[in-house]
Amino acid sequence: ESLHEIQKQVNELWQNLLYPVTRGNESDGMIYAACEMKPSSKIDADKPQVTGQVLFRQYYSYGRLEAIFYLDGFPLDNNQSSRAIHIHELGDLSNGCDSTGGHYNPFRVNHPRHPGDFGNFLPKEGKIRKYKTNLFATIFGPHSIMGRSVVIHEQEDDMGKGNNKASLENGNAGKRLACCVIGICNKNLWEEKLPEVTDKKKR
Repeated sequence: ESLHEIQKQVNELWQNLLYPVTRGNESDGMIYAACEMKPSSKIDADKPQVTGQVLFRQYYSYGRLEAIFYLDGFPLDNNQSSRAIHIHELGDLSNGCDSTGGHYNPFRVNHPRHPGDFGNFLPKEGKIRKYKTNLFATIFGPHSIMGRSVVIHEQEDDMGKGNNKASLENGNAGKRLACCVIGICNKNLWEEKLPEVTDKKKR
């Protein structure tokens, strides 16, 4: 019990240390982050060239993370499979998306229980427009996703049910099509994109 208390205090200390990074963006405690998606320099030219943004927001310091997936460049064919999207450990794009490391896995658990295992997204008319709430990942504290990367994969995530080692590491999601590094931003992009993704949901 005392260990649990110490861990809580350490987390609060971390969050207080990180607070100055986000102070002064005049958002009443709501912090925003953006990831500008680019096709991997390592994929073949005939593969989908995915662009767009993944946007995050979270209320400081204990709110749950929300995300907007606003992506273009998938085949127009509606018979394609879903695409896996995950947070990877490194914000290093020096070797395309191949240098982003494995899934961000601070708790050393099997896939799909990593904080950034966002699951599968089915493109429609070449686009993904999705708004997700109550996500497990966080912008704040010692397990922050800031400075890490979001990776879009070529295939569907088997959600850990593939009966092999890779399934428990990455869901057998295949090649990395596109990626981006997560950084703090203002609220403008979020406010611009949110109506579009929530309107689509209602249809």
